Amino acid sequence: MHPFPGAPTCTPHVLTYTDGTQRQVYVTGIETPYPHGKLIVSRTDTQGIITQCNPSFVDMSGYTAAELIGQPHCILRHPDMPAAAFRELWDTVQAGRQWDGHVKNLRKDGGHYWVYATVVPNIREGRIVGYTSVRREPSRDKVAAAEARYRNMR
Repeated sequence: MHPFPGAPTCTPHVLTYTDGTQRQVYVTGIETPYPHGKLIVSRTDTQGIITQCNPSFVDMSGYTAAELIGQPHCILRHPDMPAAAFRELWDTVQAGRQWDGHVKNLRKDGGHYWVYATVVPNIREGRIVGYTSVRREPSRDKVAAAEARYRNMR
């Protein structure tokens, strides 16, 4: 059965996460344009579990806020994103530093959207207690460069 009735062809992919768990996702190849002038914001705990998200995040992901809160942020991981890109992000923020980069996210409906993300550690009393990610509209030139870079990394 087609996972998204009325949608174009979906290609199944199995994603394997760093903890060894796997999840089958479907990819349509349809890009949703970034909402001009909006910021997509979310917060996670130290394990990457979503604790807060703004309405722009909910709209772009295709999930409801209830479906997102309590889920690992990797629920949005697109199969085109190489594991090494996320390893760099985690190594940077776990060291207490800001990370910036372009990310291709997977929507619930199998489509995708590109963002320019800034992820910062939330530090309280000298300890990292979580992370905040703010996403902005990326330039199309930078998206093209990121696509090429990630293709080479895979």
